[in-house]
Amino acid sequence: MPIDDTADAFTADGAAAAGGAQALAAVPAAAGNAPMPADPAADLPDPAQLSRRKGWYGYAWGAHAFPTTVTAVFLGPYLTDIARNAAGGENHYLHLAGLSVRAESFYPFAVTAAALLQAAVLPLVGAAADRSGRTRGLLAAAMGLGVVATLLFYTVTGGAYLWGGALFLAASLGYSTANVLANGYLPTLAAPDERDAISSKGWAVGYLGGAVLLTVNLVIYTAHSPLGLSQSHAARVALASAGLWWLVFGTAGVRRLTAGTSRLPQAQRPESGTGYRQLGRTLAALSRNRNALLFLLAYMAYNEGVQTVISFASTYGTKELDLGQSVLASAILVVQFVAFGGALWMGRLAARHGTRRTISGSLVVWIVLLASAFAMTKHAAWQFYVLGCAIGLVLGGTQALSRSLFAQIIPAGQESEYFGLYEVSQNGVAWIGSLTVALAIQFTGSYRLAIISLVAFFVLGLVLLARTDLRTAIRTAGNPVPERL
Repeated sequence: MPIDDTADAFTADGAAAAGGAQALAAVPAAAGNAPMPADPAADLPDPAQLSRRKGWYGYAWGAHAFPTTVTAVFLGPYLTDIARNAAGGENHYLHLAGLSVRAESFYPFAVTAAALLQAAVLPLVGAAADRSGRTRGLLAAAMGLGVVATLLFYTVTGGAYLWGGALFLAASLGYSTANVLANGYLPTLAAPDERDAISSKGWAVGYLGGAVLLTVNLVIYTAHSPLGLSQSHAARVALASAGLWWLVFGTAGVRRLTAGTSRLPQAQRPESGTGYRQLGRTLAALSRNRNALLFLLAYMAYNEGVQTVISFASTYGTKELDLGQSVLASAILVVQFVAFGGALWMGRLAARHGTRRTISGSLVVWIVLLASAFAMTKHAAWQFYVLGCAIGLVLGGTQALSRSLFAQIIPAGQESEYFGLYEVSQNGVAWIGSLTVALAIQFTGSYRLAIISLVAFFVLGLVLLARTDLRTAIRTAGNPVPERL
């Protein structure tokens, strides 16, 4: 029997649609005495809420195959080889719209184009989900786009670099859009004091799912000759397997999620116009909540540092430390498994010491790790593995706790829209860290100075986070303040 995927379907979690008004609690709003709705999680029967959480974790298990197998390991080198084939070898140029582009630059340009596309689309999709209540339908559609494009990577052969680039744009948009919509469920899955634990478990399950598939793919890729596969064919199998993994486990997860994420019935949701007009109103409202804006800026700063470290690590390992590809691939795998435990561990630390303090501590650890990377010796694979383990411990937790903390400052009824802005803050400024690294190498010729230059992002994030009054930000959004923050 199909679930009613309408604006009032949030009551399908356990409350009857006709009784939705009874779910409202007299929680004072920030700017008046109008009652605010209680967190739906409190009204849901335990079995229903448990099922929704399992679905959320299941989606994370399936979807994380895309950033691990596709973007972190296989697609960049494979698409670069395809571009080289089209250009006639290394140090040759492609001709795009009258421009000459070095073949080796095609994939980085594709990543930049994907980031710009996401920055334009994601907040609009989030706003549409909040207005309509059809979050699950939109999530399934976004996942479908990403899955189909990822499966079609298997067809990218010869010199079909434009086809591969187009598929990457579609797959990245599908993944990021689905991620926004899935994140929008977090405020309805747990009460404020539980969100750190739920978010941390979600990240942990995602890393574990990605690591399991990556292990299988690395085994197949390493043993491609005995299996009768060429190296390029093995890479295409790995890329397509990520789409299949995402389809199977993601679909099973989405089926457990109920339709809407909004904590408000349709009649109480904010008025919204079309697309960018609503985005302008959201940005204006965010700017009035000074502390919420400070937190988002802090997150943009330190997350840019995190993402650049991850993307630059393999280059640093090969160019500066003279490590082989087998070391790099296995180190990436180690990071995925350690990040599973690291996310859970940091979730427990947050429950004991507070979310802000735990995130701040993780940023200090990131600074120490960058200093350690700067001091590493060439050919010392064991040092690179130790560094990878240490990164894994703080990687998942930093991301998970930031997500749960951001969920606390989202006004009711705008969950997906705000998470659209959150996702853009990750991808829309993705060029700043890479530009910092590029300029450091350009002017100093040193990869070590390039890696240590990233300390600035974590220091800036620490400073902005310290200046943020999170309790005021949460109250201004009209949400209850967690006991421990």
